[in-house]
Amino acid sequence: MSIIIFIIVLALLILVHELGHFLIAKKAGVKVPEFGLGFPPKIFGIKKGETEYTLNWIPFGGFVKIVGENADEEIAPEDRQRSLTAKPRHVQAAIIAAGVTFNFLFAWIIFSIGFMVGLPASVETTPLSAFATAPELTITSVLDGSPAEKAGLKTGDIILALTSKEDALQNASNANDAQTFISAYGETEGEIGFLYKRGNSDATFVSVVPETGIIPDKPAVGITMDVVGIARFNPLRALWEGASVTGFLIGNVAMGFFGFIKSVFIGAANVKDIAGPVGIAGLVGQAEALGFTHLMMFVAFISVNLGVINLIPFPALDGGRLFFLAIEAIKRSPINPRVSALLNTIGFALLLILMLVVTYNDIARIING
Repeated sequence: MSIIIFIIVLALLILVHELGHFLIAKKAGVKVPEFGLGFPPKIFGIKKGETEYTLNWIPFGGFVKIVGENADEEIAPEDRQRSLTAKPRHVQAAIIAAGVTFNFLFAWIIFSIGFMVGLPASVETTPLSAFATAPELTITSVLDGSPAEKAGLKTGDIILALTSKEDALQNASNANDAQTFISAYGETEGEIGFLYKRGNSDATFVSVVPETGIIPDKPAVGITMDVVGIARFNPLRALWEGASVTGFLIGNVAMGFFGFIKSVFIGAANVKDIAGPVGIAGLVGQAEALGFTHLMMFVAFISVNLGVINLIPFPALDGGRLFFLAIEAIKRSPINPRVSALLNTIGFALLLILMLVVTYNDIARIING
């Protein structure tokens, strides 16, 4: 189920990205021969005007064909005036940047709707902590094969109380108190009682025996926890808070990526810290286990990540194409098409290698637990 949800999420985000390119290209009068859902081979297509709308077999997003988008593309004489390269550079930049812009707008819309209906927010780690009501200590992940999993605890369970033979912790105000309780009494008594609630079910009690080695030098049961409340606003405030959270994420994700790039140049980068498609599929499963609202927030977060990645000035990415446009604007002449095509090919190959390495690490993490 996690894989199916991941495929749907990935398809949706890529579709939103390509829809941005498509709509702005159409608005600018650039010819768009095809807009596809999924990737070829084609199942069927419907032509409306000059654009064929196709449904394809490989369900990983979509694509848009824009005349003149490839530097080495041969353009029919009748299409040259309506090609991407025939448009002013600021129009080209708008079309290229539209995909990223739509990813950011999509995240903003999701966050805004979330704030209207009530958005789960960490009381301890988010700027929304002051607005979060009804805070509850929630299990946010359960380690495979851990004592917690063996006892039946699951992601999304709400911890009502922790008990030992001599003490109890009720209505914990932060996750650190709960972790300290588990470590302390797990070491002296060897067993921790969990009173928890799952969804609308009645409270359930289980005993869990902590183990050493899950975390260094302390007994643990193999869960992460957070105090989660609900932040809800009126529509106007929700739109503002949605924009604020989106901007906050864009800045933090960008800082994280450029920090990683810096670490690459100084030889301190660790590719194992990056999650690829397999790793993200697992995270999608965890978010889905917490509920639909958490899943949609994760979709918005991935949409921001997709947008930021595409803005990196690297060949084969939208940011690289914008960088080429900036160079052309400075030198007041086009870059040699062969040079730009070669750089894009090299960039795509390097990205593919990185993706293979990251996917290998994802699979290795799963195999090694």
